[in-house]
Amino acid sequence: MSQTEHFDVVILGSGQGGKKLAWHLGHSGKKVAVVERRWVGGSCPAVACMPSKNELWSARVAHLVQNAAQFGTLAAAVKTDMRKVRSRKQDMIDREIEFHLNAYKSSHAELIMGSGRFMGPKIIEVALNDGGTRLLTGNEVVVNVGTHAAIPDIPGLEAVRPLTHIEVLELDYLPSHLIVLGGGYTGIEMAQAYRRFGSRVTIIEPGRQLMGREDADVAEEILGILTAEGIQILLDAQPVGVHGLSGDEITVTMRTAAGEQKVEGSDLLVAAGRIANTGDIALDKAGVALDARGFVHVNERLETTASGVWAIGECAGSPQFTHVSVDDFRIVRDNMAGGNRRTDDRLVPYVMFTDPPLARVGLSEGEAQRKGIPVRVATLPMSNVLRTEATDETQGFMKVVVSASDDRILGFTMIGSEAGEVMAAIQTAMLAELPYTKLRDAVITHLTIAEGFGPLFGNVPARAA
Repeated sequence: MSQTEHFDVVILGSGQGGKKLAWHLGHSGKKVAVVERRWVGGSCPAVACMPSKNELWSARVAHLVQNAAQFGTLAAAVKTDMRKVRSRKQDMIDREIEFHLNAYKSSHAELIMGSGRFMGPKIIEVALNDGGTRLLTGNEVVVNVGTHAAIPDIPGLEAVRPLTHIEVLELDYLPSHLIVLGGGYTGIEMAQAYRRFGSRVTIIEPGRQLMGREDADVAEEILGILTAEGIQILLDAQPVGVHGLSGDEITVTMRTAAGEQKVEGSDLLVAAGRIANTGDIALDKAGVALDARGFVHVNERLETTASGVWAIGECAGSPQFTHVSVDDFRIVRDNMAGGNRRTDDRLVPYVMFTDPPLARVGLSEGEAQRKGIPVRVATLPMSNVLRTEATDETQGFMKVVVSASDDRILGFTMIGSEAGEVMAAIQTAMLAELPYTKLRDAVITHLTIAEGFGPLFGNVPARAA
């Protein structure tokens, strides 16, 4: 039996929130251990956010070169070298690994590579990757184990060895026909990227629209953008069987309103949601309860049902964005020090990094309707923003949701060039509780995308008398 090693804080998982907490506590003089199964720094810099955006940028460059003649630049035939795309991504990951190792070293927080599971309250046994075990205890423990891609229970799907968001970023060849199961944010990003690299792409979405949580007009606009680039999109199509082997030949059988249909392709990407990595770490032995979906049950302070045990990030049911995990870190950091930070008062933005991107913060029009919140809604086509006339980026629109009873901005959605950066300005105004009229009447630089705020907010209907 391994000798028990005692720490002030043990963090299970090295995701964004957990590693920042470890570095902070380490610099504060705490004795901290971080247990990580596979990826130094967690999934974001290794297999998720940063690598995917790296390849999306490569795809955008390919698209710009392919369409260079539109802007007066004549280019020869364009071909994508997927080995180079993958190599560029890996170079970035290697830089990130070096950064993270240096951060652990400078903070004196100990990174332990291995698989951890609870043996009792605040006791974790680690099966080390290089052999042997260690037994760790902590005055406090933080669960930061993240999520993994869900593989739906479709006959034959698991046997065909489908790609997930991890494996698709490791391809060093160009699929002749990539089939994507799932019309959510990850599936759409990867579909557009591989279409721009040169693959034929089909998206199969069981729902009636892409991105089921978005307003119908938003989903319809993205549908039009993707279709115009040559991506086949099958909506209301329920997969009932999969045959073949991804990387060779794949056949997906679907049930549709028109009857049974089949799609044949070379590679299959599954992008159908996430499952918490809580199934094999024996949380019950620690007294940590899970919710009905398998995520760690936490209160608004990110405390679990076990005293002295916290949870951070996606495994805690937090919105599945790295920037939310960073905020989880701040909440736990301050609450460990006696504060009272909460998760239920934050304004969470997000961006889907298509081209053009989709950005949203606050309420959508549909959410306001479902919650019975009276609102005023205004939209502005991106073609009405003069900057887009100069850059030929006229696709998309801005949409704002304003309170019907006062002039508060309750939500903003944008599909268009620099949507994420533009949305941050609206988020700032919402956090400051500025009335929409302040942005409507602001003097904003010409020619910028944000110049569209004037006509957008000028379209907000007047309040009812």
